[in-house]
Amino acid sequence: MSSKETKPSPSESTTEPGALRRFFRRIDFSKGLAQFGVLVLIMLFFSVAEWLVTGRTSFSTSFNIIMMASQASTIAIAALGMTIIIIAGGIDLSVGTAIALCGTVCAWFLREDYGAAVAIPLTLLTGVVCGAVNGMLISFLRVVPFIITLGTMSLFLGIGKLLSGSTTVRPDESSQVPHWLSNFATTSADTTILGLPPGVWTLLAIAVLTYLFLRYSVFSRYIFALGSNESTARLCGINIPLTKIALYALAGFFVGLAGMYQFSELSEGSPTDGVGLELKVIAAVVIGGGSLNGGRGTVQGTLIGSYLIFVIDNGCTKIGLPNHLTDITLGVIIITAVAIDQWRQRRLERS
Repeated sequence: MSSKETKPSPSESTTEPGALRRFFRRIDFSKGLAQFGVLVLIMLFFSVAEWLVTGRTSFSTSFNIIMMASQASTIAIAALGMTIIIIAGGIDLSVGTAIALCGTVCAWFLREDYGAAVAIPLTLLTGVVCGAVNGMLISFLRVVPFIITLGTMSLFLGIGKLLSGSTTVRPDESSQVPHWLSNFATTSADTTILGLPPGVWTLLAIAVLTYLFLRYSVFSRYIFALGSNESTARLCGINIPLTKIALYALAGFFVGLAGMYQFSELSEGSPTDGVGLELKVIAAVVIGGGSLNGGRGTVQGTLIGSYLIFVIDNGCTKIGLPNHLTDITLGVIIITAVAIDQWRQRRLERS
């Protein structure tokens, strides 16, 4: 007998590319549960930290948990639209000023006594138009989304200032703002439904519809294909320009909803209220497992990422940390999430 050992064939190797891909797919499938576990651990940390520092436990009360959910709703709604864009391999830096523009449109039409029946549809339409403009500029000019949306971020801010006269638009809350809209995001006991504000229930319903859309619709397959490999998607017969316009317009609908949420929370509209908001919206998707390389993102991950941002903010406030430490903490989490995503991407490429 020969003493020479026989090496296993590639098909027998336990580290073959197919096995690694299946392994990482299983990780990706369970990521929602893992992210939820991280959220719970962070909440437990702040609960214990508050008790040790102040002797109180107000962070973990049901009222505070519901209040954080209500505060996160505006970001979460916009982040659902951003999830669609990031899955397609795009980005939208104009989302913050677009939200503020939509909120300003809502406030202006209410102040001019057009009523909610006109103000709300026009608010949503404004968001869709903003998204469609981004999609058309990206498709027809063939410029990367980062540059286009950086420009439209300033464009939407200027349009909002033009509409509002560079001032805050304040309709009369008692006579011009409908009762349901002013209480849409409040956490008072007389306005909640089964313990949650109407805005949170609306967010959950829209999240379910978005999940079904991404899971079962034909158009969602075009979105994933576009984010995975645009050249391959084009060879498969997908109309790339039309798909980009449609998905940015769809994301704009979520921006319009976020503008309505923002107005409900503030009872006023200001074109500067959205400056910097795009960072939280994008961070919610990235923290939730969305890949800036495209091709990956989940609804449940985005919701958890949105809530996590406000858990960190609220928790740091409860234990008396200054605002700059809160910003540093959030920045570290974002960098860590992106680094993990890039590591995972390189592992898949090497396999």
